[in-house]
Amino acid sequence: MKFALACYGTRGDVEPCAAVGRELLRRGHEVVMAVPPELIGFVESAGLEAIVYGPEVESFWNADFLRNSTWTDFFRNFWTVRGPIKVVRGAVEPLVQHWAEMSATLKSLADGADLLFTGLIYRDAAANVAEYYNIPLATLHHFPIGARGRLFQILPSALARSAMTVLQWLAWHLTKKAEDAQRRELGLPKATVPATQRIAERRSLEIQAYDEVCFPELAAEWAQQDDRRPFVGTLTMELTTAGDDEVASWIGAGTPPICFSFGSLPVDSPTATVEMISSACDQLGERALICAAGTDFTDVSHRDHIKVVGTVNYAETFPACRAIVHHGGAGTTAASLRAGVPTLVLWSTEDQSIWGAQVEKLKVGTVRRFSATTRESLVEDLRQILDPEYGTRAREIAARMTKPADSVASAADLLQKLAQSRRLV
Repeated sequence: MKFALACYGTRGDVEPCAAVGRELLRRGHEVVMAVPPELIGFVESAGLEAIVYGPEVESFWNADFLRNSTWTDFFRNFWTVRGPIKVVRGAVEPLVQHWAEMSATLKSLADGADLLFTGLIYRDAAANVAEYYNIPLATLHHFPIGARGRLFQILPSALARSAMTVLQWLAWHLTKKAEDAQRRELGLPKATVPATQRIAERRSLEIQAYDEVCFPELAAEWAQQDDRRPFVGTLTMELTTAGDDEVASWIGAGTPPICFSFGSLPVDSPTATVEMISSACDQLGERALICAAGTDFTDVSHRDHIKVVGTVNYAETFPACRAIVHHGGAGTTAASLRAGVPTLVLWSTEDQSIWGAQVEKLKVGTVRRFSATTRESLVEDLRQILDPEYGTRAREIAARMTKPADSVASAADLLQKLAQSRRLV
């Protein structure tokens, strides 16, 4: 069978799709994947055929918009008209700008495919292409989304669902012109309801790529409905890196460090960040391992109890550390939960705050907004999570997390079954 995979975003968005693609390829299927240009090499290194999907991610959304998104304005002006529209328009304008380009790529990608598998960005455009070819659609969810999702953690449940409904309605109306143009080009009738409703009506698969232990109340609710939203656990390839041996050697040469990981988005001030970490860990008598990822720390000086590296294999590094401090990305959160060590989430974007809230609910760590973090607050938060009870609870949760290989196999099984059901019709 032929599987078409389309994923737009950072490596954290792309790696889960690539992990499933690699497994499908191993099983003898034909797999082609569309990703942003800067991740072509990454996907090809996994043995997958890759084509360019849209512009480079850094030029798509302004990093300052993502870090300093005006969701506070959304809440403050929730019952007005202009406030929510301003916030949502800022988020969807880049989507509209590249919609036709992404549609053309999706149409070429899915030609002759038995199934189209996509992430959440441009999910609506992918749904139209799947409808055009009359093939099944499967979407990958890194966290609960939709009217019953968890995007607005600071609101009461009922109000959060209302806010999410308003958000989806606004997003659909602000992208409707671009979507109507796409559907005309595909020869499809004009849509009269949002894509989320059409996706549900076609009984498309919505793979929840995280563990149900993280959202037990949601798992119980969905279990009573249907099987369209299966939990498979977080999808990762657990790739080794060139620096893993050096990192392991440094960790083994002293007491287990606290690991700081910042994800793909660069931090505003690398020098100030390293100084804050160094000072806090010095006060606590701890060593610190800083995983740079998307931030350039090359010219930043630091003291002996600090080591700065690039990308590392979280599966190997995290379990060897005393605690993990990170940005709250879905994949990084899963890696820290699987490692069985306490976690501090310093989030910048709203989806990251979801994982921070769950870490706190699971009592394996705590959460704070990165922009509100100071040396004093970092010391306070680290002291809290280094309490032995957090370590005990973290080990308990780790034992309940799905193993990475099992997660990938489950997702591949689901896609195979869905594609095969289309062939049998």
